[in-house]
Amino acid sequence: MPFTGKPFERLEAVAAPWTRPNVDTDLIIRVERCAQAQRADMGRYALETVRLRPDGSPDPDFVLNRPPFDRAGILVAGENFGCGSSREMAVWALAGLGIRCVIAPSFGEIFFGNCFQNGVLPIRLPADQVAALAAGLLADPTRSAWTIDLPGQTIRTGSGETLAFEVEPLRRSMLIEGLDEIAATLRRASSIETWQQADRRRRPWAWPEPG
Repeated sequence: MPFTGKPFERLEAVAAPWTRPNVDTDLIIRVERCAQAQRADMGRYALETVRLRPDGSPDPDFVLNRPPFDRAGILVAGENFGCGSSREMAVWALAGLGIRCVIAPSFGEIFFGNCFQNGVLPIRLPADQVAALAAGLLADPTRSAWTIDLPGQTIRTGSGETLAFEVEPLRRSMLIEGLDEIAATLRRASSIETWQQADRRRRPWAWPEPG
């Protein structure tokens, strides 16, 4: 079965705070990069207008360029993250940068769905919780080592706090197994074939012979 990426079960990674609201997909990956760059190269262009200076060097004022956040695998983000156009390359770019989980109060709906298709876990939490998590990271970056337990649906922060989240069961299992929607459907190929054969007998007129 095809994989969308590495299966996601338990993620132990650095969490970085960047709670700018309304980060759209054009900011995540510029449109010209979508046409010019291969998927494997998208990460180098992720968030380039805020992450890099005009000469291409890292902007030291941007949070993802400062240790330990420059090794982030978890992004604590702001309201309406991933809004704007439907480009799937925005998720490719974040994944290429090393981000496998984004925690935010809300997401652009298409971006939210694209995350599950590409091995990235989007987690919705109340705005006050997200703000507190981001503030804690900024106050003490030494506590940025977090654990995301997808089967258990918990976040354990570097300060020892445990938070619960919810992911719809089908999407949760798709991430755990590294499957997209087509691959998840193909797991039931035998049941689909059985149904089709029975339906052919019930409604032969609906199944015209090819040719």
